[in-house]
Formats: sequence, structure tokens, C-alpha cells
Amino acid sequence: MALDIKAVERKRADLDKAIKNNEPSPTILSLLTDLRKGVVPSDKLLRDTKIGVQVNRLKQHKDPAVARLASEMVSRWKQEMQKQKAGGVSSGANTPRANGNGGGGGNGNGVVGSSASPSKVASPAPNPTTTTSTVKEERRRFSGDPKNRNAKADGMAEKVKCTGDKTRDGCVTLMYNGLAFMSEELPEDVLRVSRQVELALHQHFKSDTSKPYMDKSRSLFHNLKNASNTKLRLRVYTGEITPQRFVLMTDEELKSEERKADDQKLMKENMDKAMVAQEEKSVSTALTCGKCGQMRVSYTQAQTRSADEPMTTFCSCLHCGNRWKFS
Repeated sequence: MALDIKAVERKRADLDKAIKNNEPSPTILSLLTDLRKGVVPSDKLLRDTKIGVQVNRLKQHKDPAVARLASEMVSRWKQEMQKQKAGGVSSGANTPRANGNGGGGGNGNGVVGSSASPSKVASPAPNPTTTTSTVKEERRRFSGDPKNRNAKADGMAEKVKCTGDKTRDGCVTLMYNGLAFMSEELPEDVLRVSRQVELALHQHFKSDTSKPYMDKSRSLFHNLKNASNTKLRLRVYTGEITPQRFVLMTDEELKSEERKADDQKLMKENMDKAMVAQEEKSVSTALTCGKCGQMRVSYTQAQTRSADEPMTTFCSCLHCGNRWKFS
């Protein structure tokens, strides 16, 4: 049963919630299956619900089953839209000519020839259109190993040299290598976004390509190339994070969720350690520092050997910091 716009919007909301809450893959697959069965794509439905954008993002999902189903759905919807557009063009081409006949029928004055001509031209039209759509669909996804992608491997080593400036071309290359990593998008599309990011960076530094420009480009690249930063790559590629915003993001903002969680865990551990009560040290005026001769010395004692041996005294001069021990 076909889903109407409201039903698709509800499914999209459920899908959003499942992704944000890190629901298990079977939950996401179930929602995608419902959408695959129920969505009849049209310009209005896809535009109003933005369901195509949401499903397209799932092509980068860590679960191959989710990524595969999302890719299949987007591919099928695009083919359906191509067919609809092709049908619309053929219909539009025939209508004005039919009206121009004035209902004259076949009177031998070339009217029949005019009427038949659009039919002959329009009838084979779906075949090239369908073929073109199929070719585009086959080319739409990168077929190589996404883990090993870079400008050289993609055959784009010359095309990234597009600014006329060696330093800027190097930045375009870095952005390409970062965005292409683990991506199935076409090289031409990755290059387009890479050029946009470099241009935004160039404008931000007011055309100055010295050290700050290069340092920032390297920082952006390392964060894009981080294997756990899939969301950042996808958000930059789709434009959810604009190039202008991307080049202004801080190191903290660029971190992956996994890295942020690790940092939070480490910070908590350090805080916990800092809150552990430290052993109180005694201060003696009877002990003399052998280095500076001062008699302000703190000390602690511990049983470092067998119980019948004397305790070891650990000393620290409060004046010069000299440390020593004795038993």
C-alpha cells in the first residue's frame, strides 16, 4: 500500500529517532523496508518529506546491510523519477502539435504527416533516455575500494590542479583525499566539494596561503581522514555543513563522537585520580638537606622491606626540591 506524504513524514521521524538513539540495525532495516514498499516517488513527495536526503545519508552506515538497502532504494527512486520526467517530455512534445492540427484529421494537406511525425520521434525517445539513465546510475557509485581512495588512485591527480597555484592545488588534493576516504561518490562530485572547501579556506585567510592556511588545511584533512569520523565526511559532502562553516570549525567541533567520548572518559579518570586523598607528609626541622643546608624538610615513612627491618624514610626539601631516602 502506497504511503501518503504524512505517513512518509512519520516514517522519516521514526528513522531520525532511530539513528540519533543508535538503535540496532534491524530497527533501521525494518523502517527502510516499509519505505521501500510504500514510497511511490514523485517530485512533491521527495521535496516535501526530504526522505531521499535521509535515506541517502544511510549509504554511509557502518552496517553493510543498511548501507546496501539505502543505496538500492535511492537508486530505484532515481530511476523512477527519470522515467516520470521522460514520460512528461514525450507528452509535452505531442500536445502542442495535436492542438495545432485543429482537429483537421487526414485531409491530404500534410496534416496527417505532421501528426504522425511526433509519434515517430517520440516513440523511440524512451529507449535512449532509459539507457542514459541506466549508464548514469551505473556510474553514480564508485566501484573501487573506498578505503584506498585518493586523488591519484581515482585518476584525478591532474584534475585537482585546478587553481593555478601549487599551494592551493595541494589543499584541494588534501580535501579530496579526506572526502573520498570510505566514500562511494563519484570522483567528479568529490572534486566539486573539495574545490568549494578550498575556496572558502582561501577566502577566510584573505588569499594568504602561508603557514596558517596550510596548518588549517592539514587539520581539516586529518579530521576528514579519521576512520571514525564518517558523519563529518558525510555532512560536509552533502552540504549540511557548508564549506564556509567547515573551515571555521574548531578542533573540538571537528572531533568524531567516538573521540569526544574517549576524551570525556579520560577527563573523568583524571578528575577521579585528582580527588583521591593524598598521603599527608610531615615536616621536620630536625632533618637537614644535604644540597642546600636548609632544615625545612617534608618526609614520609613506608615499610619497603621485611617487617623486622627498619622503615624507609622518604625526604623532600621544601626549599630546593632535593629528594633522598634513608633507612
